[in-house]
Amino acid sequence: MNKKIKNYLQNLFNSRIAVLATFFSFLFIILFLRFFVLQIINGEKYQKDFSLKIKKELTVEAARGNIYDRNGKLLAYNELAYSVTISDNDESSDSKIRNKSLNSKLKQVITQIHKNNDTLSNDYQIVLDEDGNFVYTVDGTRLKRFLADTFHERSYSKLGYNKELKFNTAKASAEQIMNYYSKLYQIPKSYSKQLKYDIIVARVALSANKYSKYRSTTIAKDVSDETVAYINEHSQELKGISIEEATIRKYNDPEYFASILGYTGKISNEEFEDYSSKDKSYTNNDEVGKAGIEQYYEKYLRGINGKQTVLVDNVGRISKKLSKKDAKAGNNVYLSVDKDLQIATYKLLEQEIAGIVYAEIRNGIIPKEDVYASFLKNSIIDTSRFDSPNATDTEKAVRDIKNQGVQEGITLIDNELRSAKPAVNNNLPEKTLDYFTYLISELKNDKVIDTSKIDSNDSTYQKWREGNLSPKEYLSYCIKKQWIDISKLNVDEKYANSDEVYDALCKFVQKKLSNNTGFTKIVYQYLVKEGRISGTQVCVLLYEQGILEQDEGTLNGLKNGTISPFNFLLDKINKIEITPAQLALEPCTGSTVITDPNNGEILAMVSYPGYDNNRLANGVDSKYYAALNSDLSKPLYNYATQERTAPGSTFKMISATAGMSENVITPDSVINCGGVFNEVSNKPRCWIYPSAHGPENVSTAIKDSCNVFFYTVGYRLASMTGTYNDAKGIEKIQKYAKIYGLDKKTGIEIPENTSAIATEYPVMAAIGQSNNNFTTVSLSRYVTAITSGKLYTYKLMNKIVNSKGKVLKKYTSKSSDISSTLSSTQWTAIHNGMNQVITTLDCFKGFPISVAGKTGTAQQAGHPNHGLFVGYAPFEEPKITIATRIAHGFSSHNAAAVAQRIMSYYLTGGDLNGMLANKADSINPSGLSSRSND
Repeated sequence: MNKKIKNYLQNLFNSRIAVLATFFSFLFIILFLRFFVLQIINGEKYQKDFSLKIKKELTVEAARGNIYDRNGKLLAYNELAYSVTISDNDESSDSKIRNKSLNSKLKQVITQIHKNNDTLSNDYQIVLDEDGNFVYTVDGTRLKRFLADTFHERSYSKLGYNKELKFNTAKASAEQIMNYYSKLYQIPKSYSKQLKYDIIVARVALSANKYSKYRSTTIAKDVSDETVAYINEHSQELKGISIEEATIRKYNDPEYFASILGYTGKISNEEFEDYSSKDKSYTNNDEVGKAGIEQYYEKYLRGINGKQTVLVDNVGRISKKLSKKDAKAGNNVYLSVDKDLQIATYKLLEQEIAGIVYAEIRNGIIPKEDVYASFLKNSIIDTSRFDSPNATDTEKAVRDIKNQGVQEGITLIDNELRSAKPAVNNNLPEKTLDYFTYLISELKNDKVIDTSKIDSNDSTYQKWREGNLSPKEYLSYCIKKQWIDISKLNVDEKYANSDEVYDALCKFVQKKLSNNTGFTKIVYQYLVKEGRISGTQVCVLLYEQGILEQDEGTLNGLKNGTISPFNFLLDKINKIEITPAQLALEPCTGSTVITDPNNGEILAMVSYPGYDNNRLANGVDSKYYAALNSDLSKPLYNYATQERTAPGSTFKMISATAGMSENVITPDSVINCGGVFNEVSNKPRCWIYPSAHGPENVSTAIKDSCNVFFYTVGYRLASMTGTYNDAKGIEKIQKYAKIYGLDKKTGIEIPENTSAIATEYPVMAAIGQSNNNFTTVSLSRYVTAITSGKLYTYKLMNKIVNSKGKVLKKYTSKSSDISSTLSSTQWTAIHNGMNQVITTLDCFKGFPISVAGKTGTAQQAGHPNHGLFVGYAPFEEPKITIATRIAHGFSSHNAAAVAQRIMSYYLTGGDLNGMLANKADSINPSGLSSRSND
């Protein structure tokens, strides 16, 4: 037995397998012991070393300061809300798997966000326009910077033709950018264009944090409870997507204050570079002021960010929080504006404009067909809903009529372009001419017609400008002169002849107009004009799309014909349930600036219409932003600080100042108005012609707004050397306009245009014509200077207070004394003249406070006149000055009327609700059939 065992062991050890088995057994024992040491003895230590090996410092965002009015009424504040965020925690090294997972999750979340009517965060520089095309929201240097960032170049100059992408990255279209990202992120082709766009926007934002995976990227802010519940319920399948608490910026009464306050948004690369160069605490995830006071006082409102030290693992996820330094809240800003006065002024201005529009429509000055068409032309009716599976019968009917009209329009254009005997522009029917006018404009916008190459002195081009050339001849000539960029057309550039290029251009035109919102709106206008789309259909759509509050009785009355659509709309316009801004007919805009002449503080600064800046803050509502940009009333444009028109007769106090200061007239000088001024070749007339004012002095000439008196002043200023000198006359007028600050900006903290003083024709400039162009805010500073003898530098700021209530900075408007420009007697002559103006205005009859003012009517060719009024009250001890303009408001008396109601509210404690209870028909507008210049 022993011998057998001995032989077995001997054979075993002599075997090679036995040797290998022994060796591997030995290795296994060593590995097991090592594993035991690593996992059991030192496992906890090594796990910590692995998981907690990277220390990171995170920013704790400071709460933004609040914005208040002068009386401490809240205008802008922060509010806790839920946000949907995403972190890139996918550890897969396979980009295809990673992209598929990320795209799928984003599709699921974005679809749900839209379903719950929440808004995606979006500060991207490309949007989808009304036609479903990708377009840039930036241009110039900002576009260049965007392109450089997109293609990861340090500067725009590094961009150029990319062989792999097969296009020039320096000239990349928005469509090419989106296609580039769609391929890069491997977004399925089956996804809709809107969904692809939303995913790209989210992923571009996410890519900014690719080296900081512990930082989340916000997809949507201020989401509903339904979205919160959905994300939480699907947390297992939506790993990396979560709900976080965050502060969002909110604005009270946004419509009235948006033009002043602006809004906040995610910092752009350009802004980050600018801000971080001065303050290293800025991060590329910060929210900053994008416009208005929010932008101008960014450094005060922002506060000081805190810090949080964390440990992150090898994939960048937070594993432990080590320390935290609390953020310091931003400072609170108090403005000089009075919230109640601002709102009252806005509403009263809207009421006045509504009254003018109502009277125009009722009196047939605006045809009813134009009113119906305005709802389609200004996109108040959402025509994109016509193609929805849930479209109403009315929507489907209007859609079918529109489709037919568009095709007819394209055929009409194509027939004219291919006609053997094309008609010159001057002989084209109105509709055809409108179609071609739009088409040529679009070809220029698309750079198919390269305007930089056009020789404006070319004789054939001049014929086109004069209307003596047909569109066919013009476009053929453009091809011949190589003014057409044929690279935009589907044609072989190298071998194509002019006929082939022209044919390709015609096909391009057909494709261009087949899905073009601008062209479709013109088609809608003519379909309504021709009665193919009825007023009843338009009114029914206002109810079906929720533009008007539901009223089944009225809706049924419209449908069965017992209610007239015209009378229906008149009633809604009368009640201002349909606003002038929605109609976007003339007039539809206005502005008013109210100032305290004792200190230069702005009490109200209204631009009508306004907009909801809540929908632009915290991530832009791209659909709303696109709607604002296409709105014909231009709500994003600040009419108080940016619109410039001729001042009309409000300029005459400057001419009076110049005349008296230069001694070409005295307060007692008498000039006879015979209705015509005969000293210059064009023999300009007084507005009262064929009547005449007779003898006038400075005060009565201001009261009567006598043109002949001020023509004479302008003429004398140009004749001070003994002979008439146009340049010398303008020089004198400019000198005194500059004294009133009309050559410079007012100093306001938000964007404003510089007013322009006339540079020619002193006789006409003296009555506010020639090429004088002033903003409403500059007219406000001018009338405040007349009132007080001080030229103020305007500020909207009152004071800045820290979070503990300590006043850090108190603002006062700086001023320069201009009272020495005239003697007290001369000033009195101007002031008395302005006081006497009020006696000529029906709207001030019986007004309990003595007022001084001046009306002005400024002409604009092809449009109703602009109405202006400047004034102050009370006359003896002024408390406010006012400057107001109703663009295309027909008469200055309409501007004076709204100024009177504002003064009544503010100075006499007028009942605003009582004033607003009156309908638009309570407004009795002047000058609807007149183009007089007072």
